[in-house]
Amino acid sequence: MTLQSAIVTSSYRGDFERCRLLCESMDQRVTGHRRHLIMVEGADVALFRQLAGPRREIVDERDLLPRWLRPFPDPLSLGRRRIWLTPKGPPLRGWHVQQLRRLAISALLDEEVVVSVDSDVVFLRPFDLGWFHRNGGVDFFRRPGAVAFLYEPARSEHRAWSRRAGAMLGIDTPATTDEGYIGTLLPWRTDTVREMKARMETVGGRSWMSTLVGGRALSECTLYGRFVAELENRPDRHAPTDVELCHMYWNGAALDSEALADFSRGLAPHQVAAGIQSFTGTDPALIRRAVGLT
Repeated sequence: MTLQSAIVTSSYRGDFERCRLLCESMDQRVTGHRRHLIMVEGADVALFRQLAGPRREIVDERDLLPRWLRPFPDPLSLGRRRIWLTPKGPPLRGWHVQQLRRLAISALLDEEVVVSVDSDVVFLRPFDLGWFHRNGGVDFFRRPGAVAFLYEPARSEHRAWSRRAGAMLGIDTPATTDEGYIGTLLPWRTDTVREMKARMETVGGRSWMSTLVGGRALSECTLYGRFVAELENRPDRHAPTDVELCHMYWNGAALDSEALADFSRGLAPHQVAAGIQSFTGTDPALIRRAVGLT
């Protein structure tokens, strides 16, 4: 059976030009997907509709998130950023809500495979999503023991995400794990996400979204990874891999033209995309020229 795939991106108006660049690179270089869905806050829908097309849809987060979770101007940033408030847990930042959107939409899709691509990613080489399909299974990203090699405070943060994922899934032993499940350009099975959702509701005795918003230690990749590796017991569905297809610039100073050229030359032969975190302040116009999308 041929598995259908969808690509999902969570974004916001501050990343609009980066998201436009992602879309252009996908239109030129990516095949094998049925549609691309961009999820944004309700106030950003009109802006992002500029990017809609025959196979690209703009999704209002209000169609994904419960009514009791809503965005407000963040007073700590003088209203420049948003914060999501709920009576069921602590205030959440945008990076938390991006994860909630991905989990929510993955459980709703008709497609069998969902691939999450951040809006600050750009494709540099041709890529077909059939790469992720392995004899009826789907690639499952896992790097054994990777967390142990992280520097502090990242190591403790990853372990906190693992610990909370285990608690939400009802995994008593081990309480935490050093397996690395976090990456960019990773596929999930949507049937697995729905089974994970059901498990969380059984364990927590409430909706899975209520459980998720109950704390700020959250990694959707770690949650999915621990469910697949420790609970699902369906090796026919997954093909473990540690191959990272996206070359990442996680933090540091803004890249100029020369630094971007050096960064691009750092792509491994198997890598097809690059991600330059938006908070580095790298100019999207420079990225556009560097990746040949002028």
